[in-house]
Amino acid sequence: MLEHPVIPPLPAIDSCLFLDVDGTLIDFAATPAGARADAELKNLLRTLADGLGGALALVSGRSIASLDQLFAPLQFAAAGLHGVERRSATGERHGDSGRDPLLDAARVALRCFTADRPQTLLEDKERALALHFSAAPQFEREARAVMHAAAAKLGDRYQVLDGRLVVELKPSRETKATAIEAFLREAPFVHRKPVFLGDDVSDRDGFAAVEARAGISIAVGDRVRAQYRCEDPRAVRAWLARFATTLSPRTGASPARYPESR
Repeated sequence: MLEHPVIPPLPAIDSCLFLDVDGTLIDFAATPAGARADAELKNLLRTLADGLGGALALVSGRSIASLDQLFAPLQFAAAGLHGVERRSATGERHGDSGRDPLLDAARVALRCFTADRPQTLLEDKERALALHFSAAPQFEREARAVMHAAAAKLGDRYQVLDGRLVVELKPSRETKATAIEAFLREAPFVHRKPVFLGDDVSDRDGFAAVEARAGISIAVGDRVRAQYRCEDPRAVRAWLARFATTLSPRTGASPARYPESR
């Protein structure tokens, strides 16, 4: 782990941004539903997307529906559930969606677990399951064990992500790296230098993906390593604000859509 924050250089204006959300753009809340994106952050992201001609995507463990709710009324290009679902800059949807019955046995086991352990929370994302214990860290070892036991019954189709105060069960095939690689094959991301910011183990694949394309990887906090580091979401937002001052809005860009206007 790095001992001191290393301020990353500002990207070139022909870059594209891939941004994790919880722990990167916003501080962690006690529950996913308790997180808030303030007007200042929304305006900053809209300014960045404008200046990059729409080449900004949220790449998160949240579902796309959750991201839209968090950043309403804005809708950005996005990858949800760690890459399982994806929405292009033009609004085209890719990937699996809807409830996966293969997870039903795991749902039952995890609901039983949370019923007996106060302040633990099961977040059912339909095609992924997240067990949160931020309000009850004394149950961390048990939470990780029960999730790994549930995953073992599903073979290699699903994998466990041991995150910060959360453990998740998600499809193995799709990752944040596969999502970023797909974006980079599409306008307006194609032929741009990728920059990815993330804070947790699920972001490592994304770091590798941008580094393989001569991009910039930036870790937030000290849980994971990347080429550069920002101390916390406040530092990230300050860095992004500095980058925004180097950009000018691009004519014809439609980076953030308003669903009520379509």
